[in-house]
Amino acid sequence: MGLNNKRAIENPKLHINKLKEHFKENSTFSTKDIEQFYNGLEPGVKSTTINWRVYVLVQSGILSRIGRGKFTLGKGRIFLPELSAKIKSLFRDLQKQFPYLQICIWNTSVLNELMLHQPGRFYTLIEVNKETTQSVFYFLKETKKNIFLEPDAEILSLYASAEKETIIINTLVSEAPVQMIQGLVTTTIEKLLVDVFCDDVLFAAQQGSEMETIFREAFEKYTINENKMLRYADRRRKKEAFSNYLNRVSKFRQQTL
Repeated sequence: MGLNNKRAIENPKLHINKLKEHFKENSTFSTKDIEQFYNGLEPGVKSTTINWRVYVLVQSGILSRIGRGKFTLGKGRIFLPELSAKIKSLFRDLQKQFPYLQICIWNTSVLNELMLHQPGRFYTLIEVNKETTQSVFYFLKETKKNIFLEPDAEILSLYASAEKETIIINTLVSEAPVQMIQGLVTTTIEKLLVDVFCDDVLFAAQQGSEMETIFREAFEKYTINENKMLRYADRRRKKEAFSNYLNRVSKFRQQTL
């Protein structure tokens, strides 16, 4: 049973108004910061009591947990990519043909809301477990045009550049952060950002200053779990480089707030 938001807000021991005022200038803050806040109001308050208050505040939407021991004010702003009729149809066809398939499907057009310059072509990305990539490719090739299996930059340039819509089959990295929307498995904001950073072939239009724009817009619009991103970047063997980039972009983002 969910917590009663009204009861949480009315609980004077949570000091919600003071907490919001205290952290209103902070884009993120830590468990230690919250402990210091409550100790300033009630010296000697127990850690277990503070932990319970944090739990209540998160469950009632006063705080959003964005990483291990990291929080932001307000209810989480969840990234929900648009799912077109074509994507839903593709997903259903694949589920019917391969009922145990591990899959993530999305279209690069979902990046448009985060970009300054809009690309003229988009890819529908179908990511599946490695041992089934060829089976999925040949199955879809029977009925679909402009479909490619893990293409390199040359293939994309020669054969996909003139097409507005292209289907690409790629390997789904194990433990990739995905989400289910309307029964369909698709990308999360954490996966999207790491993918853009790690793959400069598929996401050639999103590199350089455009990538900085994407990251800045994503952080401003959505609640992002940085720990989840770093775990996925590690699975893609780019954790250190991604972490360094994230530090630079985060500083840039804070300067614009």
